[in-house]
Amino acid sequence: MANKEASVAELTENFRDSTAVLLTEYRGLTVAELKELRKSISADATYAVVKNTLSKIAANNAGISSFDDELVGPSAIAFVHGDPVAVAKGLRDFAKAHPALIVKNGYFDGNPLSADEVKKLADLESREVLLGKLAGAFKASLFGAAYLFQAPLSQAVRTVEALRAKQEADS
Repeated sequence: MANKEASVAELTENFRDSTAVLLTEYRGLTVAELKELRKSISADATYAVVKNTLSKIAANNAGISSFDDELVGPSAIAFVHGDPVAVAKGLRDFAKAHPALIVKNGYFDGNPLSADEVKKLADLESREVLLGKLAGAFKASLFGAAYLFQAPLSQAVRTVEALRAKQEADS
C-alpha cells in the first residue's frame, strides 16, 4: 500500500512539474523499440510506462481529468520538461516508423489536447527555429532603420558637397 502511495505521489509530481504531458498506447512495441523511443525524446521528456489506475489518481490529484477515459490498455506517458513541440514531433516520427505506437491525447498549458491537436503541435516549428526567424526579423528591421537614418545623412553630405563645389566654381 505504501508503495502505491509513493508511486501516486511521484506521478502526481511528474504531472505538476511537466510543461506538457502526452499519453500513448504502446501495445505491440518491443522492449528495444521502447528504449529507442525513450532515447529519441530524452532531451525534452521522460517516457514512462504507467499503471492506468495509479496514473488516473495522480492526474486527478494534479487537476487533470482529460486522461480519465483514455487510460485503458498498455499506457505510457511522456512527461515533457523541455520543448513540447520537439517531443510531439519525436512521437509522431516514431509512430510513422512503428505504427504500434498510438498517441491518444495530451495536456499542455492547462488545456487538454486531442490526438489531432497533438499532431498539430508536432507540425509546428521548433522553439529554436521560431526564435531564429524572430531574430532574423529583428535584424532585418534594424538594418532597415539604420538605412533610414543613414540615407538623410548621406543625402545631406552630398548636398553640402555639391553646394561647396558650386561655390568654388563660382569664385
